[in-house]
Amino acid sequence: MRPLAVLLISALVLPAQQQPGAPAVTSTAQPAASSGAVTKMDLSDVANKAPWVGTGAWMRQVFRPSDTKVTVEGPVHLKDFVVDGKLTLSLKNYLDLVVANNTDVAVQRLSIESPKNAIQRAFGVFDPTLSSNFNATRATTPATNQLQGAQVLSNLNQPFNARFTELLPTSTTVFSQINWSKLSTNDQYSLFNPAYTNTWQMGFTQPLLRNRGAYITKLPITIARATRQQVDFSIYDSVLRLLVTAEGAYWDVISARENLKVNRAALELAQKSLERTNREIELGATSELERFQPEQNAATAQINVTRTEYQLRQFEDALRRQIGADIDPDVRTLPVVLTEDPTKLPDTTKYDRDQLVQTALENRPDLKAQKLALDINDLQIKNALNSLKPLFNLNGSYQTYGRGGPGYNRSTTPPTFMPGGPNDAWSQMFGFNYNTFSFGLQLNLPLRDRAGAANLADAAVAKRLSALRERGLQQQIRQEVLNAVTGVESSREGVRLAQIAVDYAQKRADADQKRYDLGVINIFFLLSAQNDLTTAQSNLVNQTVTYKRNLLTLQQRLGTLLTDRGIVIQ
Repeated sequence: MRPLAVLLISALVLPAQQQPGAPAVTSTAQPAASSGAVTKMDLSDVANKAPWVGTGAWMRQVFRPSDTKVTVEGPVHLKDFVVDGKLTLSLKNYLDLVVANNTDVAVQRLSIESPKNAIQRAFGVFDPTLSSNFNATRATTPATNQLQGAQVLSNLNQPFNARFTELLPTSTTVFSQINWSKLSTNDQYSLFNPAYTNTWQMGFTQPLLRNRGAYITKLPITIARATRQQVDFSIYDSVLRLLVTAEGAYWDVISARENLKVNRAALELAQKSLERTNREIELGATSELERFQPEQNAATAQINVTRTEYQLRQFEDALRRQIGADIDPDVRTLPVVLTEDPTKLPDTTKYDRDQLVQTALENRPDLKAQKLALDINDLQIKNALNSLKPLFNLNGSYQTYGRGGPGYNRSTTPPTFMPGGPNDAWSQMFGFNYNTFSFGLQLNLPLRDRAGAANLADAAVAKRLSALRERGLQQQIRQEVLNAVTGVESSREGVRLAQIAVDYAQKRADADQKRYDLGVINIFFLLSAQNDLTTAQSNLVNQTVTYKRNLLTLQQRLGTLLTDRGIVIQ
């Protein structure tokens, strides 16, 4: 009996550092730049964040005041792209800086911590607990009969107990409990005074129906892990949308700059026409009335240049915010040079719409998150089914007892004094001579469980809703991909037609210039041709940038934008 008891004490008092079947939770879920240095989020093992009692980490966590100060790091790598006093950025480098410095991306990066902590919280059901209690009670009462050993009884009772409890992954709850008490009294008939009483008890509770098995016990952990993975996909989708917005800011600047070039060229032509008209009026070659049309044309061109300059300034400020340059005082005022070539002709790829829809269904993170919702619903249904089962538990316990202390042997005449102390009680208890074994069954059978039935019905409805949402999302994805393909094809054709329009407008402007030089036409027709050329060139810029935007939208709808841009989420 003694070796068995020692073995059981060791098994209960020395819990394992980690439960079987519950590996440490690690993850990397941070978008990283494609420049080769893939940034990873520091996700330490959950066990390191929940130290054992008595360790140095626990002492620091509990007794040292926590530092709640938050330090937000500044933008990084901006000065790596400063060339000749200008912030020079290709699209790839720009997106690298967006991923590294964008505040919204950093918010998404940090939002993974809560579901990660939920996994650690789910492991908390396996955490062992140790509880203890000590009381000291002094009681003075008058005697009620002559056998109480004193006219006025005075008792000092000092009980102490400590209990260790732990839920094992097998769904078994085990416990070990030590009870110690000291009773001092003036009762002359007491065998021991003070009397020391010790008991040690250990036992278990094993569910036989409800909450039975490792699967049910670890179900909250499984749900937390599935939820964590669902959040990963949601963050991936959010990063996709943020990068679409960020790249859109890049193309906004390029569009404004190209339009500014067109408007400045138009202003230059308008000023030349006005200067020529003024010279002709001075020489008497034309009427004074011919001055107003060139002046109006030049004023309109100047207005367009001024409007585009201020619009460009706004777009550049928005671009600086995307990469965090507005935070760095050394970089925020530097001119921004974007090296992406907007004049590159669109590709002539023929799109297989059905294949693209299938690609989107395989890659879209929002659809993957919705599929995981169905898995979570299945787990919730199993949890609801478990709650409907009767509570039927098997209980068992073992207890050993010891008592001792100084007292009198009243079997002799006169009674003889027997020395003793608390060690007598401990020796007697661990001698395992006074044992109590107990086994029992506990049954809790609801005759009607309306709440449990309603919970199961809710779980079934939630799964059906998730299935319908998945189908609706698939339909939405298909429509989005088809619309995106149509947009790319339409803008690609728009670029081709806009280029043709520019060629014709250029030829017409050149021809009208020659006709005007020959005196065949007046200034009105020349200015009209120049204005049409400006409109055609501006339309070509807009169509080219629209094509880039539509191609960007298509990549986002397919869920391949991060891969196409060389950005990795780990």
